[in-house]
Amino acid sequence: MPADPRPERERDWQELLVTVLLVVAALGTSWSSYQATRWNGEQAVAAGRTNAIRIDAARADGTARTQTQVDVATFIAWADADLRGETEVADFYVDRFRDEFRPAYEAWIAQRPLTNADAPSSPFAMEEYQVSARNQAAELDAAAEASAGEVRTNIQRSSNYVLTVVLYAIVLFFAGMSTRLSNHRLRWVTTIAGTAVLLGALAWLATFPVSVAV
Repeated sequence: MPADPRPERERDWQELLVTVLLVVAALGTSWSSYQATRWNGEQAVAAGRTNAIRIDAARADGTARTQTQVDVATFIAWADADLRGETEVADFYVDRFRDEFRPAYEAWIAQRPLTNADAPSSPFAMEEYQVSARNQAAELDAAAEASAGEVRTNIQRSSNYVLTVVLYAIVLFFAGMSTRLSNHRLRWVTTIAGTAVLLGALAWLATFPVSVAV
């Protein structure tokens, strides 16, 4: 009686599937390793950009503080001269007000602060008082935070690719084990388990962004 060829054909199919698992997992490992390295590089670039923005923000903030101190000092000097009735000295300081401070000063004077109890206590409490360097510092701080968020995102992307490498290693383990098992059922169990892990890894990988440099 001739031997049943079905077990042999079934083993051939199982070996073919294992071969596919080994090839795809090996290619996937190489691809994910490359992408993890690329996103580490992207993270480093974003981190450098974040540091540069923070330096610019600190510089703008320092300029804003200096300009505010100048405004306060000249205003106090003007106020002292004005209270003493030294008109020429007061005018001397008015002429030296910074261009950004002058609109606030003029708006404050228009409120008649010496007779109007509802007037703001100083020009610095007026909406007209704006220091462009301070606004620039705020904008740069926001840009730095956005860039820092990009750094965190790139780190997470690199970590995700590294995790897929771990999944591919599991696939390779199941595929390799299946070739060493003599039991028919166990061979298929390990092969199907490896296939399931590989399909899950590939489906997850399809959602990842890609970074490629030539």
